[in-house]
Amino acid sequence: MKTFTLHSRDYFNTAARKRYYNELLFTEVAPKYDLITRLLSFGRDREWKEAMIQSLPDIHPKRCLDLACGTGDLTRMVHYRYPDAEVTGVDLTPAMIERARLLTESSGITYEVGDMGSLRFLDGTMDLVTGGYALRNAPDIDVALNEINRVLTPHGLLAFLDFSKPVHPMGQRWNFALLKSWGSLWGYMLHRHADVYGYIAESLARYPDRQALRGMLKKRGLCVVMSKRYFGGLLEWVVARKIS
Repeated sequence: MKTFTLHSRDYFNTAARKRYYNELLFTEVAPKYDLITRLLSFGRDREWKEAMIQSLPDIHPKRCLDLACGTGDLTRMVHYRYPDAEVTGVDLTPAMIERARLLTESSGITYEVGDMGSLRFLDGTMDLVTGGYALRNAPDIDVALNEINRVLTPHGLLAFLDFSKPVHPMGQRWNFALLKSWGSLWGYMLHRHADVYGYIAESLARYPDRQALRGMLKKRGLCVVMSKRYFGGLLEWVVARKIS
């Protein structure tokens, strides 16, 4: 039965409308979220996230924060990498948080509903902030980056995996066409509504390109120290350190 009827193109014009769209969208996809991430990535999503987490240095963080945590797969990877740290997963959607709690056995992880643009944590309290497909879905990326920078400790780390936008317009058009068709196919097959996953292309079209994103990080004193691309640059994880 078709339940989701919204179209992202009608909701990405303001931060408030995008936040509303995101909450409804991810409530719809929560039961199938782990399945669709495997399908869209040809089964490699977990491998990419593990590679990003394993690339992080042998630090001893006290507190870690995973934004837009979804069902908690990346949150749990952070916990396994740093078992002595207090790890918190935050997501806008209660349905995602419910599933994350069901899938998590460790007492070293907590989950809560929250907005990455308005975090409840005090300044300089997080040694590591991570996210899988998080920044691209931020209602306002500038606000989200300001919040991440605020809660990070001096020399704290930021690690994000997401779809990546090339600098050249031809590459952007190719990525848009590929993601729109691939996502729309699975959106229709699983939800009878193409935009349920076709929205990924629309969100990437409004996302800063690789160079611009690095500039936004640098402006906030976040220096990229490591990155890796997959599928010809269609996806990329980026690790940055807070240097000021």
